[in-house]
Amino acid sequence: MPHPISGWCDGQTYGAARIPGPCGRDLLVIFSGGPEDEFGWHHVSVSLPNRCPNWPEMCAIKGLFWADEDVVVQFHPPKSQYVNNHPFCLHLWAPVGRAIELPPVNLVGTL
Repeated sequence: MPHPISGWCDGQTYGAARIPGPCGRDLLVIFSGGPEDEFGWHHVSVSLPNRCPNWPEMCAIKGLFWADEDVVVQFHPPKSQYVNNHPFCLHLWAPVGRAIELPPVNLVGTL
């Protein structure tokens, strides 16, 4: 499948696909970043035509691209660095070869 932005894809380290979501809607997913990624990040964007993906949809996509115990984030950068090329798109990020530090679980709630 051609990459919808750049027109390229190998389907393994980068590409795009329509993936059936858990809420009955196909999710458009664009992914990049293999083990040797030159930018140092694994990235997956998830979009729908008329609304942002919800928590179950983002969790389903996270589960397709990462292991259950991998830490993956959605960033909220400084407002001066906002990029919004699609009003209904969210992004998942994980650095290649580096751990993301988490706050202690008891600061979030009880297990």
